[in-house]
Amino acid sequence: MNRPILTFFNNKGGVGKTSLVYHLSWMFSEQGIRVVALDLDPQANLTAAFLDEDKLEYLWEQASGPETIYRCLLPLTKVADLQEAVLEPMAANLHLVPGDVALAGFEETLSNEWPNSMGDSNLYRPFKILTAFWQIAQLAAQRVKADLILVDVGPNLGAINRSALIASDFVVIPLGADLFSLQGLKNLGPTLRTWRSLWRKRIDNWKAPEFDLPQGRMQPLGYLIQQHSVRLSRPVKAYDRWVKRMPNMYRVHVLEEKESSLSPGNDPYCLATVKHFRSLVPMSQEARKPIFALTPADGAIGSHAAAVQDAYKDFEILARKIMERVNAQRVS
Repeated sequence: MNRPILTFFNNKGGVGKTSLVYHLSWMFSEQGIRVVALDLDPQANLTAAFLDEDKLEYLWEQASGPETIYRCLLPLTKVADLQEAVLEPMAANLHLVPGDVALAGFEETLSNEWPNSMGDSNLYRPFKILTAFWQIAQLAAQRVKADLILVDVGPNLGAINRSALIASDFVVIPLGADLFSLQGLKNLGPTLRTWRSLWRKRIDNWKAPEFDLPQGRMQPLGYLIQQHSVRLSRPVKAYDRWVKRMPNMYRVHVLEEKESSLSPGNDPYCLATVKHFRSLVPMSQEARKPIFALTPADGAIGSHAAAVQDAYKDFEILARKIMERVNAQRVS
């Protein structure tokens, strides 16, 4: 049985995608949900959050097998088939398919095979390449009996992200509390619909039964707002006006629904407003663990210790909400 794939996607950078995937991967695993985290961002920031530089040096410069996502794909660029990923175990319920800065070189291959997948014959290779991310993710999930696959992607609308979204059952959209995120929704919604429609045409054009194809549902589960700063537990005035417009923009441009006057706090599509944890972030990076797992030994004392507890509660609630929506959508 294929495992659900959830991708955190926004064509605008700096909205906290990687941090969300990292922290939710850990939180899901704590809740007993077996997770595979897949890094499809050529900048490999998620992998750098999980692994130290010595490990990265080994993976990128010394390893010769399918230890990274790009190494899994490399045979496809020649005459062989893709290879099953060597997973990095991060915890009992959490495994990583490491990213690779060399993945950027796969962009052109994906771009070239996109039009070829609408040909009249010899479609095996185009479909094998375009669905490679999905195949690798599913093989990894089957091996460790994962319940969920979380995917981090880069901030663009290129061919790599198109193939990542084709592989996705669900999408969560992280937003910054700024004008740029607000405007980005105008591009993001139509892009998802276009990719979904174009992939459906390709599925209809696929006649051979050699291997399964992802359905490319890309079902939006909701959006998250990443706070830049807070005052009295609310966004500062400079960002407040953009935040207020997000429920309406999400409905109109992503869901094609009627306009709404709801605030994010009352909007069922708003999954959470993610706090800015400021000084806890460098502590987390230094300790190489999620913010909510920091201890006094890591420097989380006094007010920092209280913030760690708040972070745990916030991510616990968010993870449960996301999983409830995933399960509800799968049933429907």
